[in-house]
Amino acid sequence: MHTCPMFDWEAAWHAALYGPGGFFARGEKPSAHFRTSPLVGPELAEALLTLLSRVDAALGFPPVVDFVDVGAGGGELAFAVRSLASGSLAARLRVTAVEVGPPVELPGVRWTSSVPPCVGLLVGHEWLDAIPCPVVTGPSADPWITRWWPALADGALAEVGAPRDAAWAAAVSSVRGAALAIDYGHLASSRRFTLTGYRGGQQVEPVFDGSCDITAHVAFDACAAAAGGDFVLVSQRDALRALGLSGSVRGSGWDWLESAARAGRIAELRDPSGLGGFGWLLHGNGVAVADLLPELPPWRPNPASFSTG
Repeated sequence: MHTCPMFDWEAAWHAALYGPGGFFARGEKPSAHFRTSPLVGPELAEALLTLLSRVDAALGFPPVVDFVDVGAGGGELAFAVRSLASGSLAARLRVTAVEVGPPVELPGVRWTSSVPPCVGLLVGHEWLDAIPCPVVTGPSADPWITRWWPALADGALAEVGAPRDAAWAAAVSSVRGAALAIDYGHLASSRRFTLTGYRGGQQVEPVFDGSCDITAHVAFDACAAAAGGDFVLVSQRDALRALGLSGSVRGSGWDWLESAARAGRIAELRDPSGLGGFGWLLHGNGVAVADLLPELPPWRPNPASFSTG
């Protein structure tokens, strides 16, 4: 990993992902490099449709209700939401995938390269972790570090999360309804340098030549404070259960087999040492978060998540 103090980490990171020949700019999709919740099965989309239906009701059932998937990758989540929607919601639903790379032709999904204003639910699923950040060495007088990384040791590296804070605050402000960030992350009490790479399903040393995805944990507390307003930060494990995904097995014969397979997928999504340890940062904008999720335990980072992407 490059350690020269004059190295411009943020510029190199941005070029490696989004510049000419960059990892995402040339059309690489996360599904080819690591397993994400939308790839497990339809259950995440089901839970988000339940959340969207609550947002829809809180908004008074507007004539058009949006689902916006920011950092959509191959559009798997957006397409699953479009495909599984039913009833009045399906008739009024507009699904938008936001991605800088080439769009994927999917029925019922429109593509754009920037976050649009919307009425409904915006989801940034593993989006914030791919926003490049400056990197500093302790000790540092950077204002973000001073506030959000209070125990940075001499000589230690740290990602400055200010660009993520700004991006999330802008996304939240673009929505009338709710905005949800789903990601792996840390809090001020557990900060550590996490920048890493992924290529072909393997965690690798990050290199800035466009050959791998480069990512780092999200400072959820800083993002939440930047966006402000009404919000909660809970675990994916708890949020999915609150949205109806419990993973019980029922029936017999073929029904039992399907139920068992579904239970296995839900268990993977709710595994506290894996995807279930992800944070869900949910902001209400014009709706009360209490109308969308019941009171749940606050999210705490799982140390095991520091080795996953």
